[in-house]
Amino acid sequence: MKFSMIFEAQLVDPAPAHEHQVLRDCVEQAVLAEEMGFDRIWAVEHHSLTRYAHMSASEIFLTWVAARTERIRVGHGVVTMPFGYQHPVRVAERTAMLDVLSGGRVDIGAGRGATRREMSMFGVRPEDTRPQTEEALRILAAAWREEEFEWHGTLDIGPGAVLPRPVQTPHPPLFMACSQHASLRQAAELGIGALVLGFAGADDVRAMRTVYDEALAARDGSRFVSTEVNDHFSALCPTIVLDDAARAFRLGTRGQRFFAESIAHWYGGGPAPTGYAEDEDHTAALAGRRDALVARLHAADVPARPVDTGTYHTDHAYGDAETAVAYVERLRLIGVDEVMCLIQMGTVPQEVCLETIRQWGERVIPRFRAPREPHG
Repeated sequence: MKFSMIFEAQLVDPAPAHEHQVLRDCVEQAVLAEEMGFDRIWAVEHHSLTRYAHMSASEIFLTWVAARTERIRVGHGVVTMPFGYQHPVRVAERTAMLDVLSGGRVDIGAGRGATRREMSMFGVRPEDTRPQTEEALRILAAAWREEEFEWHGTLDIGPGAVLPRPVQTPHPPLFMACSQHASLRQAAELGIGALVLGFAGADDVRAMRTVYDEALAARDGSRFVSTEVNDHFSALCPTIVLDDAARAFRLGTRGQRFFAESIAHWYGGGPAPTGYAEDEDHTAALAGRRDALVARLHAADVPARPVDTGTYHTDHAYGDAETAVAYVERLRLIGVDEVMCLIQMGTVPQEVCLETIRQWGERVIPRFRAPREPHG
């Protein structure tokens, strides 16, 4: 199994000074992750989603982390691929440049950036997000594989060359954000890895792994976006780990409550999230909001998953190290290839994030390493 972390750059108070500190805190966490034996860090790309995600230029963040580290892989989880956000050739150039400068450590995932807020910022139409994301993946793979290429589809490109060439051949591994069963099937058919939300707990991850496996078995290769196939299944694992298991659970569920209410705000039109006292019953508060949110989403014609019951499920790796080990073992038996830890949630203090990373590095990850398995 591989172990990674994902960064959203969330914060309760979006004042510039706090925003700047959170971004620096994320870098500190990423550097510690390498020291503690994590295999990869992922950074999201979102735009204008105040409090929920201030990671708008993940290519800069990942470059900064790559310069501060030597081994850990740096992943776009994900790049918003519809053409209004950025031209696919620029994505190919930036990614290849980072791959060269990092020594071939880059992974890149594709996403739709499909909140109304983000689409309105860049003039993206909802009906274009799925086809343009797939077309962008095909453009990327072609641009990296061929010394000179041209493309004539929705976009007319070239002939020309993407320079520099990436270190990884034929190109960095490709992934896709998968929050619904349809996107899991699409990822399998396209021959790219799946980055799966795991807020609904291990049973839901098992169901999603089954959907992915069935699609892998049924595909005929006709829709592959590249000659390089990446059948990698990475599942989100919300986690806070401390020696004080009860406090870890309180802080974890409080962070998840902030995360859930942020999603509800930007995807479902709910109220803006706020910070909460540590000793509130966040599990009960989450459960109490669930039905109202789902009704709001349905009324707005927004697909409820992944922001319905899954987001409000709190049976995760919140507790001491043994709690986390037990949860990872469940994921291992399901067939998860990579455990993607979500630690940096908006209300979690920096010292708790750092201690959680240390606990995973010293007491959780070693339990799942073969004696001679390298970390990289």
